[in-house]
Amino acid sequence: MTMVKNLVLTDAQIRQKIRRVAYQIFENNFHEIEIVLAGIDGQGYGLAELIGKELGTIASLKVTLAKIVIDKQSPQKSEVQVDTSSGDLAKKVIVLIDDVLNTGRTLAYAMKPFLSIDVKKIEVAVLVNRSNPLFPIQPNYTGYDLSTTMADHVEVVLGKKSAVYLH
Repeated sequence: MTMVKNLVLTDAQIRQKIRRVAYQIFENNFHEIEIVLAGIDGQGYGLAELIGKELGTIASLKVTLAKIVIDKQSPQKSEVQVDTSSGDLAKKVIVLIDDVLNTGRTLAYAMKPFLSIDVKKIEVAVLVNRSNPLFPIQPNYTGYDLSTTMADHVEVVLGKKSAVYLH
Protein backbone atom coordinates (compact mmCIF):
# COMPACT_ATOMS: atom_id res chain seq x y z
CA MET A 1 0.00 0.00 0.00
CA THR A 2 1.40 3.37 -1.03
CA MET A 3 1.24 6.23 1.45
CA VAL A 4 -0.60 9.24 0.09
CA LYS A 5 1.34 12.51 0.40
CA ASN A 6 -0.77 15.62 0.74
CA LEU A 7 1.01 18.88 0.02
CA VAL A 8 0.50 21.26 2.95
CA LEU A 9 2.97 24.07 2.15
CA THR A 10 4.67 24.93 -1.12
CA ASP A 11 8.19 26.30 -1.51
CA ALA A 12 6.90 29.87 -1.87
CA GLN A 13 4.67 29.51 1.20
CA ILE A 14 7.58 28.14 3.27
CA ARG A 15 9.81 31.05 2.23
CA GLN A 16 7.01 33.46 3.22
CA LYS A 17 6.59 31.74 6.62
CA ILE A 18 10.36 31.86 7.25
CA ARG A 19 10.44 35.56 6.43
CA ARG A 20 7.52 36.25 8.78
CA VAL A 21 9.13 34.26 11.61
CA ALA A 22 12.40 36.16 11.07
CA TYR A 23 10.54 39.48 11.33
CA GLN A 24 8.78 38.34 14.50
CA ILE A 25 12.07 37.26 16.08
CA PHE A 26 13.59 40.63 15.21
CA GLU A 27 10.56 42.57 16.49
CA ASN A 28 10.70 40.75 19.84
CA ASN A 29 14.48 41.12 20.13
CA PHE A 30 15.28 44.36 18.26
CA HIS A 31 17.23 45.72 21.23
CA GLU A 32 19.70 42.79 21.16
CA ILE A 33 23.17 43.06 19.64
CA GLU A 34 23.39 39.31 19.04
CA ILE A 35 20.92 36.43 18.95
CA VAL A 36 21.63 32.68 18.93
CA LEU A 37 19.59 30.46 16.64
CA ALA A 38 19.98 26.93 18.02
CA GLY A 39 18.68 24.43 15.50
CA ILE A 40 18.09 20.76 16.22
CA ASP A 41 20.38 18.66 14.03
CA GLY A 42 18.73 17.86 10.71
CA GLN A 43 15.81 19.90 9.43
CA GLY A 44 15.76 22.06 12.56
CA TYR A 45 19.30 23.25 11.89
CA GLY A 46 18.49 23.76 8.20
CA LEU A 47 15.53 25.90 9.23
CA ALA A 48 17.77 27.86 11.65
CA GLU A 49 20.15 28.58 8.75
CA LEU A 50 17.29 29.86 6.58
CA ILE A 51 15.88 32.04 9.38
CA GLY A 52 19.39 33.35 10.09
CA LYS A 53 19.89 34.26 6.44
CA GLU A 54 16.55 36.07 6.43
CA LEU A 55 17.37 37.90 9.67
CA GLY A 56 20.61 39.06 8.03
CA THR A 57 18.62 40.80 5.28
CA ILE A 58 16.23 42.63 7.63
CA ALA A 59 18.31 43.46 10.69
CA SER A 60 21.81 44.49 11.66
CA LEU A 61 22.00 42.24 14.71
CA LYS A 62 24.64 39.49 14.80
CA VAL A 63 23.22 36.00 14.31
CA THR A 64 25.10 33.03 15.74
CA LEU A 65 24.06 29.56 14.60
CA ALA A 66 24.34 26.65 17.01
CA LYS A 67 23.64 23.00 16.23
CA ILE A 68 21.96 20.84 18.87
CA VAL A 69 22.66 17.13 18.52
CA ILE A 70 20.08 14.96 20.27
CA ASP A 71 18.92 11.36 19.97
CA LYS A 72 15.27 11.96 19.10
CA GLN A 73 14.30 8.33 19.78
CA SER A 74 15.64 8.28 23.36
CA PRO A 75 16.69 11.79 24.39
CA GLN A 76 16.69 10.94 28.10
CA LYS A 77 19.37 8.25 27.63
CA SER A 78 21.91 10.27 25.66
CA GLU A 79 23.80 13.49 26.15
CA VAL A 80 22.46 16.54 24.35
CA GLN A 81 25.33 18.37 22.66
CA VAL A 82 25.65 21.93 21.38
CA ASP A 83 28.46 22.83 18.99
CA THR A 84 28.89 26.29 20.54
CA SER A 85 30.77 27.07 23.77
CA SER A 86 28.76 28.10 26.81
CA GLY A 87 30.70 31.39 26.87
CA ASP A 88 29.28 32.24 23.44
CA LEU A 89 25.76 31.54 24.74
CA ALA A 90 25.88 33.36 28.08
CA LYS A 91 23.74 36.50 28.43
CA LYS A 92 22.20 35.92 24.99
CA VAL A 93 18.72 35.30 23.66
CA ILE A 94 18.52 31.69 22.48
CA VAL A 95 15.90 30.69 19.91
CA LEU A 96 15.49 26.89 19.81
CA ILE A 97 14.43 25.86 16.32
CA ASP A 98 12.96 22.65 14.93
CA ASP A 99 10.99 21.89 11.79
CA VAL A 100 7.97 20.26 13.47
CA LEU A 101 6.62 20.52 17.00
CA ASN A 102 4.64 17.40 17.74
CA THR A 103 4.60 16.40 21.42
CA GLY A 104 7.25 18.87 22.61
CA ARG A 105 9.54 16.09 23.85
CA THR A 106 12.51 16.80 21.58
CA LEU A 107 12.43 20.53 22.26
CA ALA A 108 12.07 19.97 26.02
CA TYR A 109 15.21 17.81 26.08
CA ALA A 110 17.00 20.18 23.68
CA MET A 111 16.77 22.90 26.34
CA LYS A 112 18.89 20.91 28.78
CA PRO A 113 22.34 22.32 27.84
CA PHE A 114 21.03 25.90 28.12
CA LEU A 115 19.62 25.46 31.63
CA SER A 116 23.09 25.51 33.22
CA ILE A 117 24.10 28.70 31.38
CA ASP A 118 23.08 32.21 32.37
CA VAL A 119 21.10 32.98 29.18
CA LYS A 120 18.90 36.06 28.80
CA LYS A 121 15.87 34.07 27.60
CA ILE A 122 14.96 30.97 25.60
CA GLU A 123 12.35 31.12 22.86
CA VAL A 124 11.05 28.42 20.51
CA ALA A 125 10.46 28.65 16.75
CA VAL A 126 8.97 25.91 14.56
CA LEU A 127 7.87 25.73 10.95
CA VAL A 128 4.90 23.44 11.71
CA ASN A 129 3.10 23.17 15.06
CA ARG A 130 1.04 19.97 15.16
CA SER A 131 -0.61 20.87 18.47
CA ASN A 132 -0.25 17.48 20.18
CA PRO A 133 1.50 18.66 23.36
CA LEU A 134 2.58 16.05 25.90
CA PHE A 135 5.30 18.35 27.23
CA PRO A 136 4.71 21.99 28.26
CA ILE A 137 6.33 23.49 25.16
CA GLN A 138 4.56 26.26 23.27
CA PRO A 139 6.33 27.94 20.37
CA ASN A 140 6.91 31.69 20.46
CA TYR A 141 7.10 31.65 16.66
CA THR A 142 5.10 29.33 14.40
CA GLY A 143 5.15 29.22 10.63
CA TYR A 144 2.01 27.09 10.30
CA ASP A 145 -0.45 25.48 12.73
CA LEU A 146 -1.62 22.07 11.56
CA SER A 147 -4.05 19.97 13.57
CA THR A 148 -3.15 16.31 13.15
CA THR A 149 -3.62 12.99 14.88
CA MET A 150 -0.69 11.16 16.46
CA ALA A 151 -0.88 8.63 13.59
CA ASP A 152 -0.28 11.31 10.96
CA HIS A 153 3.25 12.02 9.75
CA VAL A 154 4.43 15.48 8.75
CA GLU A 155 7.39 15.56 6.37
CA VAL A 156 9.39 18.76 5.91
CA VAL A 157 11.68 19.04 2.90
CA LEU A 158 14.04 22.03 2.88
CA GLY A 159 16.23 22.87 -0.10
CA LYS A 160 15.85 24.02 -3.68
CA LYS A 161 12.24 22.79 -3.75
CA SER A 162 11.03 23.05 -0.16
CA ALA A 163 7.67 21.56 0.81
CA VAL A 164 5.67 20.25 3.73
CA TYR A 165 3.68 17.04 3.28
CA LEU A 166 1.17 15.25 5.46
CA HIS A 167 0.87 11.46 5.20
